Amino acid sequence: MQNPRAILAKYQIRPLKRLGQSFLSDPNIIRKIIEVSDIRRDETVVEIGAGLGVMTALMARRAERVIALEIDRALIPVLHEELKKYDNVEILHVDALKFEFRCRGGATFKVVGNIPYNISSQILFRLLEAKDHISSMVLMFQKEVAERLVADPGSKTYGILSVIVRLYTVPAIVFNVSPQCFYPRPKVESAVVRMDIPEKPLVEVDDDAFLLTVVRSAFSKRRKTILNNLKAPSRIGLRREDLLEVLDSLGIDPARRAETLAPEDFVRLSNALSRRQFT
Repeated sequence: MQNPRAILAKYQIRPLKRLGQSFLSDPNIIRKIIEVSDIRRDETVVEIGAGLGVMTALMARRAERVIALEIDRALIPVLHEELKKYDNVEILHVDALKFEFRCRGGATFKVVGNIPYNISSQILFRLLEAKDHISSMVLMFQKEVAERLVADPGSKTYGILSVIVRLYTVPAIVFNVSPQCFYPRPKVESAVVRMDIPEKPLVEVDDDAFLLTVVRSAFSKRRKTILNNLKAPSRIGLRREDLLEVLDSLGIDPARRAETLAPEDFVRLSNALSRRQFT
């Protein structure tokens, strides 16, 4: 495996702050990410943030196809040079937030990446929109964000991300990563999270977009009750009386706060509210 720091020096690459660039420079951590990704010979992998191409090369040796996404135009020729011996790698100069993850053919694919922390939530929601096409994701997050993804109901870190991720995936923090493993060193701890996406949904959701609206509304002000957060006219669009009837029918106390509801409770609530809108 090529040494990431040697590639940085070879091409005199300077990380761009505006892109939130921080290159993973520890070969051992790169190997660990590849191992937990469990890439097989007949699989396609989409890599978010190919960077220097070190991890890309290791994946290319295991996968049938690797689609390497990189937003930094200056790194594209570096990737072409470093990966020129791999004919199963497709290098794309593209913003992951604009990439159409659904257009990958009939089979599902895996996603691996060290994503920019300043847009990590946006990328994650984008990936979850394409969940039917993805079998698993192994992504690097700021440690605080990673802890939110796996948080339990009732905890301080439990929130919107916790609910949505746990409804559509089986998430786990597989290991933490020290700032010393990056160049330049970030000011925060990092963690690698694996999210497996079941072939069949964990819970049947009537309307994914409406569910997200309900969850976001419920957590809009953490100190307020779920009833008060949902009754704002601009959110769910139902009268207070309708909300009370739905909550009562589900056995959910309107005085509860959003962080006390399990992900499955939000699905029951979303499905019931969605049906009530059309009655």
